[in-house]
Amino acid sequence: MEVLYGVHPVTEAIRSKSREFDHICFARERQDTRLQDLIESCRESNIRIRFEPREHLARLAKTPSHQGVVAIVRERAFAEIEDLFDTENPLFLALDGVEDPQNLGALLRVGDGAGVDGVILTERRSAPLSPVAVKASAGAAEHIRIAKVVNLVRSLERLKERNIWCIGLDERGTVDYDQYSYLGPCCLVLGREGEGLHDLVRKTCDQLLRIPMAGKVSSLNVSAAGAVVLYEAYRQRRNQARAAAAVPVKIPDKPKKLKGLGS
Repeated sequence: MEVLYGVHPVTEAIRSKSREFDHICFARERQDTRLQDLIESCRESNIRIRFEPREHLARLAKTPSHQGVVAIVRERAFAEIEDLFDTENPLFLALDGVEDPQNLGALLRVGDGAGVDGVILTERRSAPLSPVAVKASAGAAEHIRIAKVVNLVRSLERLKERNIWCIGLDERGTVDYDQYSYLGPCCLVLGREGEGLHDLVRKTCDQLLRIPMAGKVSSLNVSAAGAVVLYEAYRQRRNQARAAAAVPVKIPDKPKKLKGLGS
């Protein structure tokens, strides 16, 4: 069993139907509209509920920041990388050893907002999808497809075999992120906090992009950098979709001037 805590993560887990719930604990001391709405959702979904002291919830969540709700759920089943190949013109996100659960959660939230079709994580040397990461994602982790792989380089090679471009974000990149076209199938690859992409991962990428920096600091936090690039990709793709959906307006021909009787 696993633990989810926080109003947004638990609400989104119920909405997505991606988890099997054992039960959900609510703090007896908290009574407000948001929690009452969540209780009603549980009853509609036939999820067992309990009312416990806040201290009991804090012990379950291992933090007092549970917002008065802790869910006990079955362990999440991750996708295989093959499961992601059912998307036409996909936009993927691959994380090369992101170890901070807050960064992982923030990137999942950004990925969901920017229309990412799947996230690829490594099984080792990366942050687990812990309750901290799920809470940091504000529930987005429950909606986005996540595949776990043993070898990221091999997985990127499989993407390339399917004509999916692998784009690494790196200070040594030669192209600014906003000068690149994300309109085709592509996968954005982000590296570790402070160290960036592993050498083999960087060499496997088809293109390295950079974010130009005007200040003294040479780079952004990985979750901030991911947000910048993913929303540029989303902007380009949204504009393309809008242009494709636009129906051209046909301007009627100028009516011919009719000759009068006296002409």
